[in-house]
Amino acid sequence: MQPQKRVSYAKWGYIFAAPFIIAFAVFTLYPLLYTFFIGFTNQQGLMAPPLQILDDPLAKYKDVLSSPVFRTSLKNTFIIWGVNFIPQILLALVLAVWFTSTRRKIKGQGFFKVVLYMPNIITAATVALLFNQLFMYPKGAVNDILLNLGIITEPYYFAIDGVAAKCIVAFIQFWQWYGYTMIVLISGILGISPELFEAAEIDGASGFQQFWYVTLPNLKTIMLFTLVTSLIGGLNMFDIPLMFLAGGPNNATATAATFIYDQAFRGSYMYNRASAASMIMFAIIAVLSAFTFYMLRDKDEIEMRKIIRKQEKEYKQKMKEKELMGGGK
Repeated sequence: MQPQKRVSYAKWGYIFAAPFIIAFAVFTLYPLLYTFFIGFTNQQGLMAPPLQILDDPLAKYKDVLSSPVFRTSLKNTFIIWGVNFIPQILLALVLAVWFTSTRRKIKGQGFFKVVLYMPNIITAATVALLFNQLFMYPKGAVNDILLNLGIITEPYYFAIDGVAAKCIVAFIQFWQWYGYTMIVLISGILGISPELFEAAEIDGASGFQQFWYVTLPNLKTIMLFTLVTSLIGGLNMFDIPLMFLAGGPNNATATAATFIYDQAFRGSYMYNRASAASMIMFAIIAVLSAFTFYMLRDKDEIEMRKIIRKQEKEYKQKMKEKELMGGGK
């Protein structure tokens, strides 16, 4: 009787993973590494000279960091992200708790969730066009409403007010993404054991106490995910600031991503400078994400791991002492 041929499952795993690995290497890893490389070179212009590394490889990084436009763009990015993220997470959290409440039992939840999530699936070009029409001067819908309510006496030109332009871009980001954040938080709340809520209700906890002592602590991981993904997305803000007022007025809505786009595809096509700016933003995002993970880490779990490691070390030490004593006898 011949022995059965063994199947190598590992081989099939590599075969099924190969398409993704190849696609990732070609379309993501190679462009990332090449972008990092050309930041140290003379690569610029449509008719680029022969590629060579600069005498001072960090020259373009220094140019970007000393650029007033880049500093303004970076400042705008953080301001717009902060102004839209804080109300976004608060409203999404309230809606998530409202929809998952067993006391209220909201009817038609599916309909409301779809309606609230819908802005997230509208294309950026459509949204920018819509808000350009709403805030148009002098006959935009917003100006008409404000005039009819008597809030203003003459049409207001939002396109020349930097603060107003920032607020509008922040509102667009908030309006587009609060529905997505709500869905993520709802999934996190539904993942919490119902027994915890039942125990809190039996103990006489109010709705707010259940939210504060049960829901929030168990949502830490989901909140961390939401914060990090929003931070990454916020620092890469590109389409709305570019299409709405095109970064104006006076760079008031210009972001780091639009600065990179302007360097690479407008004017003198300074690919090396755009690459340097991209890598600086990559470093900023990596540092801020790592800091966020560190600040929101589970301290109780870390303390428990330390106790377990200490106990394991003590146990190994005792076993070693027993072996030495046995060898001595």
